[in-house]
Amino acid sequence: MAPSRLFLYASLSAAVLLASPVSADEAPEGRRIAYALTDYAWEVYQTPDGKAECPNGFNDGPREQFAALFPENGAKRTLVETQLLRENQTWRPDTSPDVLPFREAIGTVAYGMNLDGKTDADDFTNPDGERGVDNQLHRAIGCIGNFRGTAGTLYQFTSKYLQQFVYDRVVIEISEVDSLINDDNVVLTSYRGSEDLMTDATGNGFLAGGSQTVDTRWGKSFVHRFPGKIVDGVLITEPADFTWPSTAGFEDTSIHEMRAARFRLSLTPERAQGMWAGYVDVEAFHVMHNKGRSTHLLSYGQQSSISLYKALRRLADAYPDAKTGENTAISSAIIAKFVQVHLRHPAQEISKDLGAPQGEKKAASAAPRSSASR
Repeated sequence: MAPSRLFLYASLSAAVLLASPVSADEAPEGRRIAYALTDYAWEVYQTPDGKAECPNGFNDGPREQFAALFPENGAKRTLVETQLLRENQTWRPDTSPDVLPFREAIGTVAYGMNLDGKTDADDFTNPDGERGVDNQLHRAIGCIGNFRGTAGTLYQFTSKYLQQFVYDRVVIEISEVDSLINDDNVVLTSYRGSEDLMTDATGNGFLAGGSQTVDTRWGKSFVHRFPGKIVDGVLITEPADFTWPSTAGFEDTSIHEMRAARFRLSLTPERAQGMWAGYVDVEAFHVMHNKGRSTHLLSYGQQSSISLYKALRRLADAYPDAKTGENTAISSAIIAKFVQVHLRHPAQEISKDLGAPQGEKKAASAAPRSSASR
């Protein structure tokens, strides 16, 4: 490497290191620190062979279901009666009983959080022994190959698309931070970032110290605030509604909507990891998967949108519809990893573009611009 390039590389590396907090028990610059999401997946408890949670095997996908419904037995059927019928049922689903068997995940162990403060018969126990866990989404997707970490295409590509497409750039900023070890009063704010993630030379590892700019033009709907605290290095927030961007193949854009979401993340000056959990909106979940991934692509992971929608509606456990009384959201959890970034706030972004509460506007305009953006 040429001496000038070596000096430049060393200087940039030093700048990145100096911009990070010196240690976890010291306040970061401006009492703020930001992290960008690098990996996430819907939490599904899995045993090595799947026998404990899926003793009857895994679910069939669209291709297997089509073959079962319309066998090649010489019967004459039209395109409308077969392919178009199933595709219409995919986009216009209903809650009528499924004509094909659907295998729900069973057992009493699953990852997640106690969302309702109760311990009921339908609740799970975390592998670490925490009881009262609400994660009915695990029952719906636990035996669908697409969501499993062994060979699930969706499990693998959710993070791949997140890393590849800037539309998916989820950034969280923790403010009012005096210590990343213990702090009784902090605020987590979510944003949509605007830059690529900073990687190592392989392009696969994500480095702390990259930069992100808050998207104030298209990202306003992704701004949410969560009061919280840090206990023994773990961020714990209070519940609030959370919407985040999620694109897929061919850059189709969509969103996920979660009600009463809350974060539980282990923090260091360079990384954050853990989970967020809440009640995911069933309709938004269904539309997101259909819009971003065609039936053809879902077939790779044996994910039938028709059967899954019926299961989601059947297992939904919160937010009943005012007219029908049927639940519209299902308890869920997401495992996630973040890397520290320097977050740039465009001028007047907090007080004007993001619509901060009236009481916060004056203070926000005078606050430091970012966790380490100077």
